[in-house]
Amino acid sequence: MRHPRDYRGLEVVILGLARSGVAAAKLFHQMGAIVQVNDKKDRFACPEADELEALGISVVCGHHPDTLVHPGVALVVKNPGIPYSVGPIQKAEELGIEVVTEVEVAYHFSHAPIIGITGSNGKTTTTTLIGLMLAEGGLSPVVAGNIGRALTEAAPEVTESDWLVVELSSFQLKGTSAFRPRIALLLNLYETHLDYHGTMEDYIHSKAKLFANQTEDDTAILNWDDAVCRELLPSLRAKLLPFSMKETLPHGVYLNAENDALVYADGLGHVHTIMHAKEMGIPGSYNIENALAAAAAAITAGVKLDSIAAVLKQFRGVEHRLEFVRELHGVTYYNNSKATNPAASVKSIEAFEQGIVLIAGGLDRGSDYMELLPTFRERIKGVVTLGQTREKINRVAELAGISKVKTVDTAKDAADAVSQAVRLAAELSEPGDIVLLSPACASWDMFPSYEDRGRMFKESVHNL
Repeated sequence: MRHPRDYRGLEVVILGLARSGVAAAKLFHQMGAIVQVNDKKDRFACPEADELEALGISVVCGHHPDTLVHPGVALVVKNPGIPYSVGPIQKAEELGIEVVTEVEVAYHFSHAPIIGITGSNGKTTTTTLIGLMLAEGGLSPVVAGNIGRALTEAAPEVTESDWLVVELSSFQLKGTSAFRPRIALLLNLYETHLDYHGTMEDYIHSKAKLFANQTEDDTAILNWDDAVCRELLPSLRAKLLPFSMKETLPHGVYLNAENDALVYADGLGHVHTIMHAKEMGIPGSYNIENALAAAAAAITAGVKLDSIAAVLKQFRGVEHRLEFVRELHGVTYYNNSKATNPAASVKSIEAFEQGIVLIAGGLDRGSDYMELLPTFRERIKGVVTLGQTREKINRVAELAGISKVKTVDTAKDAADAVSQAVRLAAELSEPGDIVLLSPACASWDMFPSYEDRGRMFKESVHNL
């Protein structure tokens, strides 16, 4: 797309309100575009509409008008979660009208260098760590995107002396064309979101757009242990800085197997110790992996190793990501509601040595969840299931030989379902155990978001 100022006097359609849609609509309106905002939700569910209409922006809620997208439209900006199969997007593509997400729009406004972070799991924790590391190092980070402020709201305000630290989903990246981060991180790639992308190939291609416009002046940070990530190496033009939990790298950030330390090899023959893994403030091997990735980005941005270590020692995690809730009668409760796919659940389970009673289940995206089987056999002593996938996960538990299995199948509402699940998990546990909410599924069958699911879990635990 062109710079948003070049759309002055031209018609721009914004699909989807929410935070990013509102910010994009305001931005194009300020640039002099003729803005039409559309959201399929009913008007009472679109409180943002009043604010936009007060500015003179046209808003239509409740349906997608047949005349919304037409040959006179210059650009469509879609909410990342809206699938490409909806009518207005299909029509735009038929007419050759460019369809982008707010990431592409914001990029044209940002004067700050961008650090872009994506991956199937670990994005929010890694993004948060990078922001904290840059701040500790005396730099000026602005964290935005999927966490923090809407990117189109933050981008026009940052300066050349700032760093824009952005968490990016495959949904957002799929709608980019010119977006170019100075530092790009790909944490991992697992099979997920296929209900949106259709194929794994499209999912990987969308993630890989993070690197598409980088040059040799930029840096690409990849998970060296992830075979799918490594397949992207031939297409990279940026300087490579890998991270690894398993291999000794001549240039990169890795976990030293000899002394269990996070280290940086500078490519000149010198290996610098950042800190020992046991000093980190949050548990779990996958958090060490996130820390390695964050350290690689911070080092590239110019942060000193002692500042990186200070953050990793102090950091206690992000809400809904292996979040400690409370200890009661010798049982410790953790909220990992953000585990919206099996791979994320496996990693959270592996973070603990104790016996685990797992609460799992949610939106059915067609998986059989058999990838959970080895971990269930080795690590799980009890399972409580809820949501659309409860019977599938019960089947995995049965095959794993787990005798303690309870199911929530009669509940008044989502809050009651979570409350029942917590009570059943408490009954299955004994002193020394962990009760872990790590659903392995998205939340949308019962909850507006994984955040709502996690907060209901925490409330239920505190009400025991």
